[in-house]
Amino acid sequence: FRLFFCFRGLPGLSPVLPIHPLNASAKSCWKAAFTAIKEPWRALFSLHLAFDKGVGNILQIVSTATDYWMQYRHSNNYMHQGLWRYCTPGKCFTHTDSIAYWDATRAFMILSLLACFIGIIIGIMAFIHYSSFDRFDKTFAAGILFFISCFFVFLAMAVYTGVTINYYGKRYGNWRFSWSYIIGWVSVVLTFFSGIFYMCAYRMHECPRSSNPH
Repeated sequence: FRLFFCFRGLPGLSPVLPIHPLNASAKSCWKAAFTAIKEPWRALFSLHLAFDKGVGNILQIVSTATDYWMQYRHSNNYMHQGLWRYCTPGKCFTHTDSIAYWDATRAFMILSLLACFIGIIIGIMAFIHYSSFDRFDKTFAAGILFFISCFFVFLAMAVYTGVTINYYGKRYGNWRFSWSYIIGWVSVVLTFFSGIFYMCAYRMHECPRSSNPH
């Protein structure tokens, strides 16, 4: 409706709209109309961003902490293991061996969690317009941190996948990746899109500022 009244305010309105210089009131009308259009999209964008970053971080924590990265059959029993423990029917044991690919996967997952958590904090500071640290753009920094988090969790999943396939694929005939592992890959996607959305938010913020330098 705002757009309709703006069109009505144009002089000499005809079926094919001629180009007329807009006076101050017309410019104000158009600005208000496009602001009204953008606000619901910004709210939806912020809601989607909050969902992605929150769920992505939760899934990383669940994936790192749980014991269902893979399942295999050993001595007629189904066993499962995670990054920290391996489990037989009814009992779980802590990994005591220092195996390089487990250590690398754990380290990458922990680094990913740290980057994601710091990104969430900085992202919240950006959206509530926290006044400290104004020397750097918090939205841009949050986006970079989510990309770093995505990179680390991708490295963790790639290392674990490669070694597990080459080792367990040859040692056991009946094995499969389980839900903790799948959750890890889902968190890769969510953290990547969180980074994308923060960069889009940064661009949305930069465009009005660059068009109004004063």
